[in-house]
Amino acid sequence: MTTTALSTTTRPLADALVPRSAVTSTALVIAGAALTAVAAQVSVPLWPVPITGQTLAVLLIGSALGARRGALSMALYALLGLVGLPVYADGAFGAGVLLGASGGYVVGFIAAAALVGWVAGRFGDRTWRTALLSFALGTVVTFAVGMVWLAVVLGTDLQQTLEYGLYPFVVGGIAKALIGAAVIRLGWTAVLRRRRD
Repeated sequence: MTTTALSTTTRPLADALVPRSAVTSTALVIAGAALTAVAAQVSVPLWPVPITGQTLAVLLIGSALGARRGALSMALYALLGLVGLPVYADGAFGAGVLLGASGGYVVGFIAAAALVGWVAGRFGDRTWRTALLSFALGTVVTFAVGMVWLAVVLGTDLQQTLEYGLYPFVVGGIAKALIGAAVIRLGWTAVLRRRRD
């Protein structure tokens, strides 16, 4: 593998698309938070945690922006909802959401985006397999944080925690990881094709 190819595959997709600067980084962080807010409104009501499109957005943002900007984008998303903007699932907002049963998933988004972005920056995510692996890891992190938080808030045992916080989301989580990996792969294909032209 040449040095040029290596540098392309081991940096976030966004850096291959637009020049990196403070302005573009800020815009990308804001755009990532906005995308997550939109994806949160794609929601299937379920108690205590709804099924939403947020996790797909988180994986894509982490992979595309990298660890630092991905985590900042998710932290901004959490902050926007905390201060009163209706960005959480079903237009919810406020400290009650973050301190409630589903709040751990929002906090988990920050760690998940950081991990997926770190994998993209360290090992590259140009191949579908590497992107899928990083997305699977990001999904696990989101659910690990979310389920621990849910168990503490609701006082559930392990079986109840799994029933409320994991089982309803397994199929969707796998589908989102597959879709996200395919999207990132298509993005890299477009970048490399443009560079050859």
